[in-house]
Amino acid sequence: MGIELLTGVLLLCILIFFALGAPVGLALGGIAMGIGYLTWGEGIFNVIPTTLESTFFSFILLAIPLYIYMGQLLTKSGIGDAMFNASQLMIGRVRGSLAISVIAVCSMIGAMVGIIGAGIMTSGSIALRPMLERGYDRRLALGVIMAGGGLGILIPPSIPMIMFAAATQNSVGRMFLGAMVPALLTIALLISYVVISCRRDPTKAPLEKDRTDEEPRTSSQKFVILRDGLSALLLIFVVLGSIISGIATPTESGAIGVVGAILLAIVFKRFNPAMFQAAGFQTATLVSVAMWIIFGASVFSNFHLLMGVQNMVAEVTTGLDLPPIMIIIIFQLIMLLLGFIIDEFIIVLMCAPLFTPIAVALGYDPIWFGVLMILNILIAVQTPPYGFALFYLKGVAPDDVGMGEIYRSVTPFIALNLIVLILCMIFPEIVLWLPNKVMG
Repeated sequence: MGIELLTGVLLLCILIFFALGAPVGLALGGIAMGIGYLTWGEGIFNVIPTTLESTFFSFILLAIPLYIYMGQLLTKSGIGDAMFNASQLMIGRVRGSLAISVIAVCSMIGAMVGIIGAGIMTSGSIALRPMLERGYDRRLALGVIMAGGGLGILIPPSIPMIMFAAATQNSVGRMFLGAMVPALLTIALLISYVVISCRRDPTKAPLEKDRTDEEPRTSSQKFVILRDGLSALLLIFVVLGSIISGIATPTESGAIGVVGAILLAIVFKRFNPAMFQAAGFQTATLVSVAMWIIFGASVFSNFHLLMGVQNMVAEVTTGLDLPPIMIIIIFQLIMLLLGFIIDEFIIVLMCAPLFTPIAVALGYDPIWFGVLMILNILIAVQTPPYGFALFYLKGVAPDDVGMGEIYRSVTPFIALNLIVLILCMIFPEIVLWLPNKVMG
């Protein structure tokens, strides 16, 4: 069977199995091994132990459960809520201030969780109800939850970035630094949109200073809010700083984050056995699902690479006789389409080892291409009608919110993310300036 026909068969099988609701990791691994056995024979099963060793015993990937655990500890202990309250306190009582703080804090909560789905659901459970109770426009409230929670994969420490670095043998620290400026640019655009839209249409957000149903906070209450919220933010900066400065590896910094989250919960009297147990169970569930997906997608990707798909893609891109940037755009469109049916883990694991070597051969920096991939995935999983993150948002939205309203709420925010992606493609220094400045 030729690689072209094999690729078509594999994609068709993926669509069928996903339509039937099969577990993603088992479906991808099973498809690869089933078709591999028919086309290659029993030798294909040697892919399983080699993939198992490279996946579950990877020192870099060991950071994933640690970052997820750190995020769950901060969230379950209520320190995530404290970050939200501290941000609101610093911004002040102005029109749209709650939406602005939602974007800022939910971005950090999403970064702590490190996964789009968990980031959106965590952000929504914390921030959506207060926005609706204060009279915010439902579309604006839903949109900022999606925008803020989804940004977690662009703000370090990001699980997909770690996976990209592991799959392409690149520096995690450079990936984190490369994403910082695009992340800050995205947040600035999102906040600017909220401010401008609320000024143009005051009905979208109440004027916070006119609210009288909340009693003024005392100085001691304000101190506690700022202490708890800023301490959590400081912990995230310590985790990132330890990686960027070379003091700790990504895995070691994840351990620092876990210990720091436990200490914060103890010091601020938020630690209790029930919280500790809930954080552990939730982490175990998320890690189990993630690792099965990583394993199944890695088996699928390794089999496809072993059959020669990388050479096929290289020959096709060369045969098209297009400028290199057009090849990069084609890769972006492919990942955008994949985002309609699969999550960020699988896109990274399937596309990173396939597209990155070709991008490097075309003369592009792998860190630049990796950040473009993360930005593209961020857009893909939120794009109607089938972006899977939309259904996470539906899960935390009120019962009377339909999918049509969710589609309309996320559209302007997706457009802003697309602007950032295009700017990073046109001006690579947006991505490369900081890692080159800090790490050379």
